[in-house]
Parts: sequence; C-alpha cells; structure tokens
Amino acid sequence: MSMRTRALFHATVGGLLLAASVGAYAANLGFLSDTPISYMKQRDIDSIKAAVLGALDARQDGESANWVNEGTGNSIRIDATITPQSTSKDGDRTCRDVGVVLNAKGQSVSLRPQFCREASGLWHLQKKS
Repeated sequence: MSMRTRALFHATVGGLLLAASVGAYAANLGFLSDTPISYMKQRDIDSIKAAVLGALDARQDGESANWVNEGTGNSIRIDATITPQSTSKDGDRTCRDVGVVLNAKGQSVSLRPQFCREASGLWHLQKKS
C-alpha cells in the first residue's frame, strides 16, 4: 500500500475521531466518545484497512465481508461488516463506495468512504466535499 494511501486513510480516521470528540463535547453529546472508532488501535486500523482493500478487490457490489480484530493485540473486540455498494468507471479509473459498519461494546457506527483505483492499480481514498 502506498504511503499516500496510508496517510490519507489515517488522516481520515483521525479527522473522524477528532470531529466526533470535539463536536460531541461542544454539543454535550459525550456518548460519541464511546463509538467503536475510539477503541481502535493502530494495528486494528491497519487490519481493517487491509480488509477494506481486499473487499474492494474481491467482492461484488452488495456482497459483504466480515472483519474481526482478533490478533491485533486489542483487548476490546471490534468487528465490522464491509460491503462494496456501488461501482462506477470512467476510462481507466474505477470508483467504489463501500459501507463499513463497525461494532464494539454495544455501539455501532456506519461509514461510507469512496475509493478509486487509478491505472496504477492502487486504491485511493477519496475526499468528499
């Protein structure tokens, strides 16, 4: 995986965590600090990132893959369902939306990132405006 893809993914997850925690306390919604993302450690992030990229390569739209953080060293069980949901092509570029539902400690959060594969064959997380 390229350093650019890794950095973009980490920045996205970090931004989500920061936005959730800052916004939650500002709006007196502290319960958001207990979302599954808040329990993830670096090894969990690396593992789920590989699972998402694997699902993008191997799963059809609507076909789900399951992920569990076993073996990452985290004592908190986190699981996810990863489902590519729509695929579009524009020349050599293929883009896919993917639904990711994370679960931990009775909490659930749904994410819908978009990745595009360039002619190089690498998937890149897309910034949504």
